[in-house]
Amino acid sequence: MRLDDYAVHIPFLRRFARALTGSQEDGDHLVELVLEPLVCTKSSERGEVPAKLHLHRVFYKVWLQSEANLGAKTESVLDTGYRVRKLAPRERYAFLLNALENLTDDEISFVIDLDISDVIELLARAEVDISRELRTSILIIEDEPIIASDIEAIVGDMGHTVSGIAATQTSALDLTRDHEPGIIISDVKLADGSSGMDAVTDILKEYKIPVIFVTAFPESLLTGNKPEPAYLISKPFVPENLRAAISQVLFFEGE
Repeated sequence: MRLDDYAVHIPFLRRFARALTGSQEDGDHLVELVLEPLVCTKSSERGEVPAKLHLHRVFYKVWLQSEANLGAKTESVLDTGYRVRKLAPRERYAFLLNALENLTDDEISFVIDLDISDVIELLARAEVDISRELRTSILIIEDEPIIASDIEAIVGDMGHTVSGIAATQTSALDLTRDHEPGIIISDVKLADGSSGMDAVTDILKEYKIPVIFVTAFPESLLTGNKPEPAYLISKPFVPENLRAAISQVLFFEGE
């Protein structure tokens, strides 16, 4: 097995390892420990498994052996702006595979050699633990009362508070000034013909607040002509997707 097969994935594995351990030094040390097993892996042992999944499967085994000695620095602040939180080790690992590497439940199941039902439970526990530790207030910018109510219920179930619900661009800015939220969840098209995107742009001129866009028009934000949002959910949305997005924002951008 040639390391060239994995070369394109190594920079992302370094990012993953840094987020996992909370330390650039420890993260890079883990990646170095992975290279030897990869060199020794026979093609027949990997089979048809994609290089990225095989890389993470080997990395997980190395991490299990090294984690106790390295010690997870759960309070470290990473130079990328990511914060590693107090999650149990396997929860942290599964959550990062999902949130940072975009692996599916099936792929995570393969990487950490766990039944898919157990993976789903791990991810659910991670979301609960993140929300419990990092409770925040959330501004909802949404002109449809039923949708706003649904979002408010999800936010409340996660233990967060709603700082306000805005149906217009002006209202969104006013509510932000009155009660600065920790997260904004915003639609794109609002009741009075104004734009949630413009509302967020105005807010971000004065505040640094992470934003999750929930919209029936995702293509309007994915044009490639300007910076695209990091967190984007299409309507009609699945509640689990919104909960996962809120957890990711808290995990990676929480103060």
